[in-house]
Parts: sequence; structure tokens; C-alpha cells
Amino acid sequence: MAVCPEQEHPTKAFGWAARDSSGVLSPFKFSRRATGKNDVTFEVLYCGICHTDLSMLKNEWGVSMYPLLPGHEIVGLVTEVGSNVEKFKVGDSVGVGYLVGSCQSCDSCSNNAENYCPEMILTGGAKYYDGSTTYGGYSDIMVADEHFVVRIPDNLPLDGAAPLLCAGVTTYSPLRYFGLDKPGMHVGVVGVGGLGHVAVKFAKAMGVKVTVISTSPNKKKEAIENLGADSFLVSRDNGQMQAATGTMDGIIDTVSAAHPLLPLLGLLKTNGKLVLVGVPAKPLELPVFPLISGRNMIH
Repeated sequence: MAVCPEQEHPTKAFGWAARDSSGVLSPFKFSRRATGKNDVTFEVLYCGICHTDLSMLKNEWGVSMYPLLPGHEIVGLVTEVGSNVEKFKVGDSVGVGYLVGSCQSCDSCSNNAENYCPEMILTGGAKYYDGSTTYGGYSDIMVADEHFVVRIPDNLPLDGAAPLLCAGVTTYSPLRYFGLDKPGMHVGVVGVGGLGHVAVKFAKAMGVKVTVISTSPNKKKEAIENLGADSFLVSRDNGQMQAATGTMDGIIDTVSAAHPLLPLLGLLKTNGKLVLVGVPAKPLELPVFPLISGRNMIH
């Protein structure tokens, strides 16, 4: 017989969860585990909602378990720490991203890449080591193993810090990993939503020339005046796209809707890199010829 979420663990908690693929959130009483010896418990003050949450709420990928409590851009203040915890103390500002567990022994975990661990445990909508369901940060409290908790600097506002735990790292990481962070480089950012606007800000801070690529001409003012992009391309304008052919060292594609990759590949220089960080619900077509002719890469 299944245990009621409110009685599964000793600590009462409250949040907002979806009960089915409609994705509609409603009040949800559940429970968190007691603070273990390696755990950090904190009061949740802010939690972002990203497109992955929306996809999971609506079961777009066919893996969602209900009730599903979203949120993996979670920040707050520590209220209790376990006896073995060394990096955090009560009152610290902390955050938790999209992982709360991994095997800690595979090659990925050994190389600080737990998000590629085959046994990774997602912050919400997964099964924890004890068999209980993980619930995300759209709630009043959070409990997580110290290893998956990050310290938020005191001079960083918590409301602004929350999106960095997913949207931030999702765009910062590929800029760094794929070498698109060198001053003077030219990087395109496709889409100027939750991920895209952070990608623009990071790239500009790295000294990179940034062109925003969007289907919406009305995003131009925001991209250039508010975010600091150097230029703006309307992807449906063949003339603009043609004029920019072969000008970019790399592109960060943040779009989660189905869209053609061929026009984007045309913007790349030889050895250019197209990095996909959006997750469309349906597979995208892969045009091979421009990859070969331009020695380009899709990641």
C-alpha cells in the first residue's frame, strides 16, 4: 500500500504540485525527510520555473510521475545542518539545482560531471535512494545532501541568484567548455527567453561579440538596449541571415520548440560550433552536408 506523501517523512512541508498532465498547479501537502548527518535543510525563499519544469508538468517526454512538484532553481536560508556537514552553517544563503543525488563513483562523478551520471537523481519527479519521490523547490522547505548544495555569496541577491542554478549554468557551461568565451569571438544566441537572456549577459561579460537570433523582431530593443547584445537577426528574414553567413565562431541555441538547424549552420565560420541547450519535444532534422563542408560541429 502506497504511503501518503504527507506521512512519508517526519517533516511536514507545503508546496504546489500538478496532479496530471494538464500541468495545473494546486496546493500540495507532503513531507520532507529529517535532516540526515550529511544533509542541509533550508527555508525556500525563491524558486525559479524553467521550461524543463513546464515539459515535466505536462509530461511532454513521457517520464513524469504525479503528483509532480516542480522547481530546481531553489535558494534560501539554512535552518539546520547534519553532524557531518562542514561547508554550511545555520543562516547561510544556499541553493540547489537540478540534482540531489548520483552514484559518486563513476567516471562522470569523478570528473565533477554528476549531471551525466547514469544514476543521477533529479530534484523533482524522481526516486530517491530510499524509494521515496523527490519533490522540487516550489515549496516552503528543502532538504538535500551537502554535496548538491551550493553557497550563494552574500552580495548576490537571492531572487536574482535562483535562475543561475539552471538557466545560468546551462548557458555559462557551454560557453566555457566549448571555448566560446574568448574576447573578440563572435557568438550567436538563438532565442532571448529565460536561457537566452542569461547567455547574452554571460557572453558579453566574457568580452564576446554577441548577436541575438530570434523569430520576433519586437525582441530587438530588449536584446540590444537592455541586455547589451551587439546586433540582432530576424531568423525569418532571408536577407539578414544571408548577410551574416559565415560570421560566427559559435551559436548557443536555447529554443525548445521545433525549428530548422540549416539556417543556423550557415551562420558559422569553418570549425564553428552549434550548441543545443533547448530540448524540443520532437526530434530535429540533422542536415549533414553543411557539417561536412564547413567542418562544423553540433553539440
